[in-house]
Amino acid sequence: MKLNMGCGFNKIKDFINVDKAPECQPDLLMDLESLPWNIESNQADEVLFNHCLEHLGQDTKIFLGIMKELYRICKPNAKVLINVPHPRHDFFIGDPTHVRVINPLVLSLFSKKNNLMWQEQGASNSPLAVYLGIDFEIETATQVLEKTYLDKLEKKQMTVKQVEQMIQEKNNVVQEYRFVLRVIK
Repeated sequence: MKLNMGCGFNKIKDFINVDKAPECQPDLLMDLESLPWNIESNQADEVLFNHCLEHLGQDTKIFLGIMKELYRICKPNAKVLINVPHPRHDFFIGDPTHVRVINPLVLSLFSKKNNLMWQEQGASNSPLAVYLGIDFEIETATQVLEKTYLDKLEKKQMTVKQVEQMIQEKNNVVQEYRFVLRVIK
């Protein structure tokens, strides 16, 4: 089973397209913030959140519940694809329905491996994987640059180091994050 969560009008063939808006005519009409989800446990091989997850879970309990439900419905070794606007881009800032920042630090909190390492180090990172009984490993975290910076990088008008510095200092350098998570069960 492949799920396209919060599909809106962007339905994908061979996926079960899920959305709460009947106007989108999803395959499965479901509010992702209404827990538990109406999906059996250990069913999903792949789950896609394409510019959806940042709209969910303004209330922390709801967001953590969403992550627990995601883990519950996934098969062992399932793949979770997450595309979100970068929190320092106007695409994120300019949409009042964006309620949650999703970045590598946030997603790393759902890794038991990270949680145990931080515990050994005496770090203060929230061990959410341990608390929630879930485990997601980040396989890839890609930053998609704005075309202006990508062009400058490709034309060697800027170095990777200069772009990395700009990402730290400026808005609108990175347009979005793209993550691939692996479900560990």
